[in-house]
Amino acid sequence: MDKQYQILVVDDEDRIRRLLRMYLEREGFVIEEAENGEKALDMALAKDYDLILLDLMLPGMDGLDVCEELRKKKATPVIMLTARGEETNRVEGFEAGTDDYVVKPFSPRELVHRVKAVLRRASATAFLTTDMETNNVLVFPELTIDHDAHEVKAGGKKIQLTPKEYELLYYLAKSPDKVFTREQLLRDVWHYEFFGDLRTVDTHVKRLREKLNRASIKAAKMITTVWGVGYKLEVPKE
Repeated sequence: MDKQYQILVVDDEDRIRRLLRMYLEREGFVIEEAENGEKALDMALAKDYDLILLDLMLPGMDGLDVCEELRKKKATPVIMLTARGEETNRVEGFEAGTDDYVVKPFSPRELVHRVKAVLRRASATAFLTTDMETNNVLVFPELTIDHDAHEVKAGGKKIQLTPKEYELLYYLAKSPDKVFTREQLLRDVWHYEFFGDLRTVDTHVKRLREKLNRASIKAAKMITTVWGVGYKLEVPKE
C-alpha cells in the first residue's frame, strides 16, 4: 500500500498490543496504542486515524460504547476484536458501526489481510473489479453520489458514511430499481469476510437509512425493502 496508514490499536492486554504492533509495523503501518475505552475515544476524536482495531471487552467503557460514540462524530473504519464469537455479539458490533469483526484467538497474518481489505474499501477504489468511468457521479432526486470524491449528499447535505455503508449504497445505486437479495449483497459487497449472516445486511441498511433520513426523508425512502426478497434503490417517479 502506497500511503503510510495510521492505525490505533485498542486492547487492555499489553501482549496483544505488542503482537499487533509488531505485525502491522512490519507492513509499514504507523501504530498508536490505547489500553482502555476512554483513552481510545479521546484519541480517535482528536486525530484522524485511517483505521481502529478495537477490542470489545475493555475495562470501563467497552468497545461497543466507544464505537457508538465515535460514530456520532466520525466514520473512521473500525475492526472489532473479541473473544466472544456468538452471532448476537457480531450483530451488536455491526449495529454499533463496525466494518469487520475478528474473533480471538486470531491469526495475525489474517488480521493484517483484513486490515488491508478494509483500508482498500475506505479508499476511492471501490469493491467493483470492472473499470469505472472517469466522471463517476450518480445523481438522483435528493441524492448524489460522487464516487471519484467518495462523497454522498442527501438533500444537498454531505453525509458521513462508514466504508461499508458507502459500498452498500453505491452498489444499490449503480443499478437503480433492481432488487438484490441479501445473499447477493453479502457476496458482492462483503466478499469473503462474511458467510450466511444475513442480518449483517439488514443492520447496515438500517444504519444507512437513519443517516440519510437525518438529511433527507425522501433520500432515505429510496432504499426500499422488497419483502421476502431483499433491497433496492428505488428512483421516485415524478
